Amino acid sequence: MSSFFAFLDDIAVLAKAAAASVDDIAAGAGKAASKCAAVVIDDAAVTPQYVQGISPARELPVVAAIAKRSLINKGIIIVAIMILSAIAPWIFPWALIVGGCYLAYEGAEKIIHRVQHGSKADAAQEIVDRSPKDEKSIIQGAATTDFVLSAEIMLISVDALESGDWWMRLIMLIVVAVLMTLLVYGSVGLLIKVDDAGRWLAERGAEKASSFLQAFGVGLVKLMPKVFALLTVVGVAAMLWVGGHLLIVNLAQVGLPLFATIVHDLTSQISNGFLLWCADTLLSACFGIVVGAVLAGIVMLVKRARNEGEEGSGSI
Repeated sequence: MSSFFAFLDDIAVLAKAAAASVDDIAAGAGKAASKCAAVVIDDAAVTPQYVQGISPARELPVVAAIAKRSLINKGIIIVAIMILSAIAPWIFPWALIVGGCYLAYEGAEKIIHRVQHGSKADAAQEIVDRSPKDEKSIIQGAATTDFVLSAEIMLISVDALESGDWWMRLIMLIVVAVLMTLLVYGSVGLLIKVDDAGRWLAERGAEKASSFLQAFGVGLVKLMPKVFALLTVVGVAAMLWVGGHLLIVNLAQVGLPLFATIVHDLTSQISNGFLLWCADTLLSACFGIVVGAVLAGIVMLVKRARNEGEEGSGSI
């Protein structure tokens, strides 16, 4: 009889350990996911452009196909990360520096493009006027963009995980991958259908002579372009902040602590936690936009030199 109770006690211990592991996985995945906010917002803001010009009946199937490819992308990236974490963990700070540069460049390039081209009305008209694209090529293009963004998400996630256990880190990364994919493409699916719902409500309101339904539906249709515009602005700001933060932290890890020291000295006198976060975020964003502007300038100079070289060779 005593052995039976000992057996039950062992089961209870195992259950507690399993529950603790689940809690650790949830906490670690949640922390890692929160660090990816910038890339997630940017992903959600970028993806809807791929369904422009597609019939409403095909929008959700196309988004679902892109989401499936996104999961495959993240699976490939997780395998690569786990192999590298076992044989070359020193590579991650450098990879995060590259990722930070990419985010800073993307954020600065979008600001420069906005300043140079002003309103996006022309771009929107161009999307409306273009001929319908083959769905396969649309999904392929979206999957290529998603691979870069997914790599950013998984690299930021693995940097945020504190567990040293290989299997725990693997499970946490899988949880983050599934969670982020559902969050991004679930949100995109909802957002691209809001205007359809608005049109339906407006039509129903007109049929039933309900001014409220009609006004509400029209309001939803008019609201969505502003929502996407706001997402873009928030995404750019978040990219600059996270990109700058990744650069400052990981440059210190590879032996260049100057920028981290400057940020520490400037914020060391702030005692309020929220104000400290705001100051750190602002300094990271400023650093991100400086680095991003430099990289954008280099890219523009390279493109200009290449174009001049092609024109010169063509005139010979």
